[in-house]
Amino acid sequence: MDNMTELKKFCKVLADESGKIIKDYFRTKISVDEKADHSPVTIADKNSEERMRELIMKKFPDHGIIGEELGEHNSDAEYKWVLDPIDGTKSFICGAVTFGTLIAVLKNEVPILGVINQPVLNEFLLGDNSSATLNGNITRVRDCKTLEDAVLLTTDHLNIGKYQNQKKFDELTKKVKLYRNWGDCYGYYLVATGYADIMIDPIMNKWDLLALIPIINGAGGKITDYHGSDAVKGNSTIATNGLIHDEIIKILN
Repeated sequence: MDNMTELKKFCKVLADESGKIIKDYFRTKISVDEKADHSPVTIADKNSEERMRELIMKKFPDHGIIGEELGEHNSDAEYKWVLDPIDGTKSFICGAVTFGTLIAVLKNEVPILGVINQPVLNEFLLGDNSSATLNGNITRVRDCKTLEDAVLLTTDHLNIGKYQNQKKFDELTKKVKLYRNWGDCYGYYLVATGYADIMIDPIMNKWDLLALIPIINGAGGKITDYHGSDAVKGNSTIATNGLIHDEIIKILN
């Protein structure tokens, strides 16, 4: 078994194990705590990340880990796992299914594998920059060539004006066929699986972002920061089918 195959198989193990925990808490009465940045966190977030970290440290003791809830481990390692146990905690708390577990594998700080796992819907999306699969079947972005036919998504409309130019974003919303707030990682899932064409987030953390890069690239799309630069080094994200990406960057900037 080559190294990439082994890593992919282990991504599925992490997704399955974290998913069991998340499903046990989904649509149950659980307490919600507030983190320092005022974002919510639950026992499902913490326990599912703890389980993934435990499995990684046992299987790959030399690897590093960056987790949203529990911080960094072995930060100088060649290989690192970047974990967001529940991307879309607000959706999870509200009983909506537009959340997922994000898992990225970095080699020398470059994302080589990415996972979006939706445990309630049993959807496992895996990308390696050259291909992407949904539950083992190849998936591709949609062949949408014009903004007039495009579906645009973002996580939170109110965040646009906080971090980027609201007026220019509003201009983009008027050019597309449909604009909705089906966000967090599920918006990127919809782009990678051909159900939407544009997903935009004006601000991102590395655990929100890095898993998305191999998925969007692998599905034949394009992902950059808000200004069209390298997504890996950015703190914002625009993911598209690629065909309309440059036009979007121009409108927004």
